[in-house]
Amino acid sequence: MTFDPEAVREFERAGWNKAAATYESAFATATRCFIPALLDAAGVTAGRRVLDIACGPGVVTAAAAERGAAATGLDFAPAMLALARTRHPALMFDQGDAETLPCPDASFDAVVSNFGIHHVPRPALALREALRVLRPGGHLAFTIWAAPADNLAWKLLFDAIARRGDMAASDAPPPGGGFATGAACEAALAEAGAAAIETRTERALWRHADAASLLRAFQTGTARMAALIAAQDPASLPAIAADIAAAAAPYRDAGGLAVPIAAIVASGVKR
Repeated sequence: MTFDPEAVREFERAGWNKAAATYESAFATATRCFIPALLDAAGVTAGRRVLDIACGPGVVTAAAAERGAAATGLDFAPAMLALARTRHPALMFDQGDAETLPCPDASFDAVVSNFGIHHVPRPALALREALRVLRPGGHLAFTIWAAPADNLAWKLLFDAIARRGDMAASDAPPPGGGFATGAACEAALAEAGAAAIETRTERALWRHADAASLLRAFQTGTARMAALIAAQDPASLPAIAADIAAAAAPYRDAGGLAVPIAAIVASGVKR
């Protein structure tokens, strides 16, 4: 399938608009785990001007504001922005695209994106734009999910679909080349012109009552993974859920499931 950046953009926009209503109670329970490390990597402290790219319902924007920063959120999905403005009426949220930021040069002290850059059709272009709007010496930081080998929630889902469903069922357009490793993040930041580049892996536990809750979080709180699940034969979904439940048994405790997840935090400084 030929890569079409506009097809990717519209697929992602539609997926995140659809996920907006349930995102906070579904997938944000995973992404929230890595907000402190992201903001630390970007040096977000009181008085700094911060842009949160792909802000969704404004969770990271609000966390930056709680540190005393002057934070602005930006997203291309109207439903996510409507939710952010409702949840955080005192904060600023703008509609815009990561590849063409509607911001002047050198207008922020820090730019962050929590699991957003790899959803952009051309992530390298988004990184260049992020550096453009940073002042010299400003910090850019973003997160991506670690590989399934380190990210057990993803491995549970992918393995179950591979065994009980069809990993090739989704007709989603191919992504534009999001990053999969720390080394890839470092190379992209270097190509974009960043200095003082660093990456590190952060780990957390994603808690769920049971395997059905884990599957539901992917179904209702994501775009590309939700499309993969939706493309499965409905008759196979109970077997997929049962496979996840069986494989997740080692991660069960008195409170339900505590599934290991991991993210790569990448950062750089504008020269």
